[in-house]
Amino acid sequence: MNETHDVVVVGAGPVGLMLACELRLAGVDVLVLERLSAPDQTVKAGAINVPTAQALARRGFLPDLQAQQQATMDRFAAFRRSAGLPSPAAGKQPPAGHFAGLMLETSNIDYADPAFAELGPAADNWFISQQGIESMLARRAAELGVEVRRGVEVTGFADDGIGVTVDCGVRVVRAGWLVGCDGGRSVVRKLAGFEFPGLEPEITGRQAMVEMTGAEQMQPGWHTTPTGIYVYGPMPGRFLTVELDGPPADRVTPVTAAELEGSFRRVTGVDVRITKVLSATRFTDNTRQVPNYRKGRVLLAGDAAHVHSPFGGQGLNLGVGDAVNLGWKLAGVVRGWATTELLDTYTTERHPIGAWVLDWTRAQVALMRTDPRSRMLRTVTAELLATPDAATMIAKKISGILHRYDLGGSHPLTGAATPDIELADGTRLSEHFAEGTGILLDLTDSPALRTLAARWPDRIHVVTAKPAQPRALSAALIRPDGIVAWAADTASTDGLPEALTRWFGTPQSE
Repeated sequence: MNETHDVVVVGAGPVGLMLACELRLAGVDVLVLERLSAPDQTVKAGAINVPTAQALARRGFLPDLQAQQQATMDRFAAFRRSAGLPSPAAGKQPPAGHFAGLMLETSNIDYADPAFAELGPAADNWFISQQGIESMLARRAAELGVEVRRGVEVTGFADDGIGVTVDCGVRVVRAGWLVGCDGGRSVVRKLAGFEFPGLEPEITGRQAMVEMTGAEQMQPGWHTTPTGIYVYGPMPGRFLTVELDGPPADRVTPVTAAELEGSFRRVTGVDVRITKVLSATRFTDNTRQVPNYRKGRVLLAGDAAHVHSPFGGQGLNLGVGDAVNLGWKLAGVVRGWATTELLDTYTTERHPIGAWVLDWTRAQVALMRTDPRSRMLRTVTAELLATPDAATMIAKKISGILHRYDLGGSHPLTGAATPDIELADGTRLSEHFAEGTGILLDLTDSPALRTLAARWPDRIHVVTAKPAQPRALSAALIRPDGIVAWAADTASTDGLPEALTRWFGTPQSE
């Protein structure tokens, strides 16, 4: 064994790449091992939520997000033209998402609700595909010098308490920490012996990009039928079916054209002919979550730690949230300024959000069932979602803007994502996170704040600026993941030294 790294990440999907970039940004030597020899082009998530967009924008990806959003909207428009549908009326926005396939019309959502305030330009970019995110992160990983080793399968590892020895075929790698970002069938999770409790699946879903004939009768969007649910569009050849008669007998073999045709006909009643399968996958509503995301020197993130159905598009977002929460904490432990007590907050902060997502997806499956009682419940739910109160509440939930961590403290911002404040110098607060450090925002030009922050020069960047618009906030300590750890509306620094030490360790001067 002649190869050592601070951290080995298993899995080069969006979660693994995001984590690797966060670690490398903090000066950590990280190696990414990926079983597949090339990026997976299977059709997957097609949208992101606000926390994911904001996390990417803080690391400088806003132009990429905007370009991908525009390209997606252009594809949507082309699909509507190909389907013979009129273009949306001027100013009409696409739905803000869905709950169990029931659309949330933007016209019903009260965007004057305070929860939607100061989300920043990142929040306007949500139609970003999983492949698009992965491509962006792969480029950034290469720029940062992260080695991504493809075609390498982890076959075993041993955690001896001071490090992890990873067996990956012909090579053995030594690392201080091992992180499994290797999906719902995680080898790392299984080999480490993590518990994985949850509910068994009861549905079979299929999602595909195909070339087909006979689909002229299909209308774009989500549709309920007597035998299930289907989605057609929003791009040519893309469809999804949901059948509620049990999980698939086989999750491993490739999805064939005949299988897709059969499912499409059973759910829609339309006799289509699929001439070519470009991409296809099966999914279920298997919902499971590990009780603790860390076991010794082995950690899990993304689908390796929690699995659920894709309804509501929460999986990619949940995994990216795990990565940005874990990255700076693990880096602190590797670099020696943080103890494992900080690392343990990864589970305490992320597990409740993961549990919420599991429950959220279970509720959507319940609304998709085909029995008469469930169908009436679906009808009632649709009526509720057509009201501003319900539509606004659901939109706030699925957008992720209500996510927060219980960090204590009395200020209402503590534990929430920082608002993307416009500053008088022409910048926005999100633009100051590119280096991956914590931020001490000083809106009142306070020497006392700067004196305190100077004791953590390698971990805290002070942003002294006037807000573009008057506001009550005078100062805020913001973690590298964009979460407010301390805030004040006066010149007082009460509680700030404790917050600095809690989240950024012992100062350099001690």
